[in-house]
Amino acid sequence: MNQPPSPRILIVRLSAMGDVIHAMPAVTALRAAHPRAYIAWAVEPAWAPLLSVHPGNFNPRDAGQPLVDALHLVPFRKWARSPLSPTTLREVRAMRRELAAACYEIAVDMQGSLRSAWAMRWTRAPRRIGEDRPREFLARFLFNERITHRGTHVIEQDIELADAILPGSRPLSYVPPPFPRDASADAEAASQLAAHHAQRYAMLLPGAGWGSKRWPPERYGTIAASLGQRGFHSFINVGPGEEHLGEAVVAASQNSASVVNSTITQLIALLRRCRLCIGGDTGPLHLASALQLPTVGIYGPTDPARNGPYCPATVSGSAPAAPIAPCRVLRHPESRRDHARHDAPEAGLLTITPEEVLAAVDDLLREVSA
Repeated sequence: MNQPPSPRILIVRLSAMGDVIHAMPAVTALRAAHPRAYIAWAVEPAWAPLLSVHPGNFNPRDAGQPLVDALHLVPFRKWARSPLSPTTLREVRAMRRELAAACYEIAVDMQGSLRSAWAMRWTRAPRRIGEDRPREFLARFLFNERITHRGTHVIEQDIELADAILPGSRPLSYVPPPFPRDASADAEAASQLAAHHAQRYAMLLPGAGWGSKRWPPERYGTIAASLGQRGFHSFINVGPGEEHLGEAVVAASQNSASVVNSTITQLIALLRRCRLCIGGDTGPLHLASALQLPTVGIYGPTDPARNGPYCPATVSGSAPAAPIAPCRVLRHPESRRDHARHDAPEAGLLTITPEEVLAAVDDLLREVSA
């Protein structure tokens, strides 16, 4: 019997960490429904380790690159720093040739920005799919197929986009995404655990993309001290430029916490061994949730119904067919959506107390152990 042709599909989700992770379940569901499809991804180089541990763009799928058949590393952020330099113009031309030469039949913009829409357009794919109301409105004019969302959570919205690529007999539903495995990262994670004699540990995430999403680090220290009394060691993960946050948590933790500096690949390995993750709206929290780790989200100016850990508390439609991670999400009723990127913590976020977070932790651990 003749097999249907394998379509060549490009997913465009350039950044950032949490958003790339949010798009991965949709692509995983697409892969499961259409295993013969050739699926590639255009991404900023900084976030490529979420998809592959291999150098270069084109590698066979394996444990180190389990989801996609190819990567296109598109450094828009670097280009923006010197947009008219000869180097930038040369690299842009090379990327346009690379994307066009790949002969994609379908390109899907899961970001909704002008940058991502242009990258999608460079493919010259006959079908160019995006949101009807993208984040940057002008991007919609670079799509020739537009999808109206029904879901609330961004994961559900991405699944709707993926469902429009190759409609099947049943709608796509959530599938936990696979993340790359790397032997050296696994060995480094085991070494760090042994160095701290950590039998059980939690990951605390005091950082965030901007200050209004950051719950005070001293309160994370209080949480770490209380977790220490429950038999947990706390690792503190912070990003570049956030080292002072990690130091403040450790100082308030009564020797129950230590900062762990890790690459994305090493963080994946550490989270796979973790029992619990606590943090605000930040990429590592979404990574923990995607890895099926119990999470406690501490939210302020962003809406967890759209951007929270994907768990029973944040699913807006019918329950996914696949298991999703247990979680608890804390947010004050007075908090309102505000992406203005203020430096100071949002007022509603500051009303959340360590006692409330610990109560959520205890409730979550009871659920997990039941």
